[in-house]
Amino acid sequence: MAKDFYGELQLGILGGGQLGRMLIQEAINYNVNVHVLDPDKNAPCRKLCNKFECGSLSDFETVYNFGKDLDLITIEIEKVNVDALEKLEEEGVVVYPQSRIIRLIQDKGLQKQFFKQNDIPTSAFQLISTKDNLKNPALSLPYIQKLRKDGYDGKGVKKIVTEADIQDAFEEPSLIEEWVDFEKEIAVIVARNDRGDVSTFPMVEMEFNPQANLVEFLIAPSLYGVEIQQRAEAIAKKIADDLQIVGLLAVEMFLTKNGDILVNELAPRPHNSGHQTIEGNYVSQFAQHLRAIFNLPLGDTRCRTNTVMINLLGENGYEGLAKYDGVEEVLAMEGVYLHLYGKKYTKPFRKMGHVCIINDDRDKAISNARKVQEILKVKA
Repeated sequence: MAKDFYGELQLGILGGGQLGRMLIQEAINYNVNVHVLDPDKNAPCRKLCNKFECGSLSDFETVYNFGKDLDLITIEIEKVNVDALEKLEEEGVVVYPQSRIIRLIQDKGLQKQFFKQNDIPTSAFQLISTKDNLKNPALSLPYIQKLRKDGYDGKGVKKIVTEADIQDAFEEPSLIEEWVDFEKEIAVIVARNDRGDVSTFPMVEMEFNPQANLVEFLIAPSLYGVEIQQRAEAIAKKIADDLQIVGLLAVEMFLTKNGDILVNELAPRPHNSGHQTIEGNYVSQFAQHLRAIFNLPLGDTRCRTNTVMINLLGENGYEGLAKYDGVEEVLAMEGVYLHLYGKKYTKPFRKMGHVCIINDDRDKAISNARKVQEILKVKA
């Protein structure tokens, strides 16, 4: 790029949610001019960017017109019009991650085929076009059904345990995956710039909310052995190199009970499994993403200390103007950092913010995090 990132360069972000908000907070330190497109006129990014545009992320003309006068476009959500991004790339606008990568990751079936073609370990799977294909599946029960497109934050996923569950299976094109008896869900975030430099953040361990099926509790660094951590990070680096991605890539994986690592899904952007890096690492995932897309030297990803990240979800049974109970009590605790996402209204399991808890004593960090979970509630 001919323009300096800190000067006249105009950066566009597709999506104005909390990921975009935290990316802008870091971009301010880099003196970057940021434009945002989001369908919600009250999106969390609306007051932080240089220019905010309310419009559809899936409409060709809207995305094309948003991007045609910009220098570089990135995303905070994959559900965007890729045809428009391809047209912009043809006309000289830089798009990171590249449109071909976004197209691949939008389709969980293509993701799985990519894993298979590139010898990336993943669970056995079968692509199906309709629910009728489940009458004679290649996999035996139980298995997981995932919509190929538009699944997000636990939506678009069904557990098929018995034949009776098939009645409520998705009708749309989907894939079924072998049920993995895993010990822990883990993740590695990897960054790659245009010169081919690749760097990973240390592997993290995750716990999921059983009702909402999204990350609720994350611990970094992991206590698993060096061999397991190095293997997970090597897988993430291989995927980044195989894709030739520019930007950040979150690689979600299963660690099985017999020690295998299987890749579950990819996200080509800052990710929920990296929020702890803001306080817990020498460089945050948001700063690293900017370094990668601006083709700058990648930062130091080492952990500063033990960090636990809690997703702050809307309480079940509450919907309306958000009210945060317990804020003063948790902020009086040592090493507690609150991040609210600027969402005016709450609803059950909506991501309203996150909390990072740091402590040089890992057990103390975890126990403090459990206390925060008990005290801090999002109601209406």
